[in-house]
Amino acid sequence: MRPIVIMGAQGTGKSTVGALLAAALGVPFVDGDDLHPPANKAKMASGTPLDDADRAPWLRDVGARLARGDAPVVACSALKVAYRDLIRGEAPDAVFVHLVGDRDLLASRLAGRDHEYMPSTLLDSQLATLEPLEQREDAVALSIDAAPEAIVASAVTWLTAQPARR
Repeated sequence: MRPIVIMGAQGTGKSTVGALLAAALGVPFVDGDDLHPPANKAKMASGTPLDDADRAPWLRDVGARLARGDAPVVACSALKVAYRDLIRGEAPDAVFVHLVGDRDLLASRLAGRDHEYMPSTLLDSQLATLEPLEQREDAVALSIDAAPEAIVASAVTWLTAQPARR
């Protein structure tokens, strides 16, 4: 199985879908939020978006864990193509499952949750940073309008159609 990144802006259900997908595949799941260094968490908790320099070491760590196999499914925002490239720099075989939904749906989901360090006020900065998948990327975009179990079923169908590790 190729390493899998469940990506998208906050509120898309990355952690929920990632955990369900990992369970369906019988492999471990790691929430990328847990891999952020304390300085990143403090910056986000203050309402300040991370910049590229903040994210780079974290993204390389995500990629390294994917490459080692100790985190075969990771939830990680991976908002920019360059961020996904950093992950692929460590884990060239990684595939991406991009969870997509409109701003109103994401905002309504965020209104009902309390995150340790990611305030809902950062949603707009995440959406402004988000870059669409490129043709060259091994990736699929899945709508979050469906139930998490249906999203996982779609992801499994797509994943099983992907070529094995190169």
